[in-house]
Amino acid sequence: MARWAPHLIGLLTPISAAVTLLIGGWWMLTPIVLLLGLYPFLDSIAGSSTVHDVEEEGQGHNVIVHLHGILVPVVVICLLYRVWVGLGSVSIIIPALSAGLATGAAGVVAAHELGHRRPRSSSWWLGRLDLLCVLYLHFTVEHNHTHHKHWARKVDPTSSPWGRSVYGHLVRTVPRQLRNAYRIRKKDTTISILVELALLASLAAWGLPYFAAFVGQAFVAIYLLEFVNFIQHHGLERGEDERPNAGHAWESRTRWSRYTLMNLPLHAAHHLRSSTPYERLRPYDESPQLPGGYYQMFWIALIPPLFNRLMQKSANHSGGVGGA
Repeated sequence: MARWAPHLIGLLTPISAAVTLLIGGWWMLTPIVLLLGLYPFLDSIAGSSTVHDVEEEGQGHNVIVHLHGILVPVVVICLLYRVWVGLGSVSIIIPALSAGLATGAAGVVAAHELGHRRPRSSSWWLGRLDLLCVLYLHFTVEHNHTHHKHWARKVDPTSSPWGRSVYGHLVRTVPRQLRNAYRIRKKDTTISILVELALLASLAAWGLPYFAAFVGQAFVAIYLLEFVNFIQHHGLERGEDERPNAGHAWESRTRWSRYTLMNLPLHAAHHLRSSTPYERLRPYDESPQLPGGYYQMFWIALIPPLFNRLMQKSANHSGGVGGA
């Protein structure tokens, strides 16, 4: 089997969202059941891979990330279509949550990958379209110019210290990232904000249900993105003059998270060379290991005392990293 083939599994998320939004009814619960119910279970039974050799580069990997990127606006269009034809007895929360899980779990991951491609290339613009779909256009500027420079430092708004909850992280990081992006590239960020406001105004003019559904899915996607930021460097603080290393990023080698999220859990490898495509990322023995896969960590992070206890235990097991 080709090494890129397992990563096709990740396409199930946006495809299931698009198809069930077109069908309507209670079928729209399918992506919710998959991502929040089945996937955490599969995270635990699929096991972890300790293989350190990287996958070969190839067109298959490139096609997969672009399919993810293309499916993001498709999911959003399907969401708006569902609102247009009617929701029936189903609350608008269900299609918004279904779409948001897809645009967050699949779309933002693709936008992150494509955002590291050559600026102004077609791949880069596809990533920008994906971010527009979740009202987070400033992410590319902040991520590439602040986070990759200051990751695991106090000045990095996406790195969270010990003891902070995901809720506290969310309310702090979003405005700080927007402010950083504006400070770094004032003109680009201003244009991004104006484009997003124009999109929201158009949806509001179309009708409040369209506006609510779109904003709802964007909120879910943003939460997923910032949840990932929250766990990737939690408590792993480095000094201002300290060179970054693999020990400053949490890693998860769970197969299900790696295959469905395009190796996103191999985060240290991404930071040590940000231009590396996802298929070339590899595990690092120096990286502390998360208590579970990303889908499992989603639920764990919602309970701060449990999250803190498990993360501290993992840090101690990894040799007291990050000042733990």
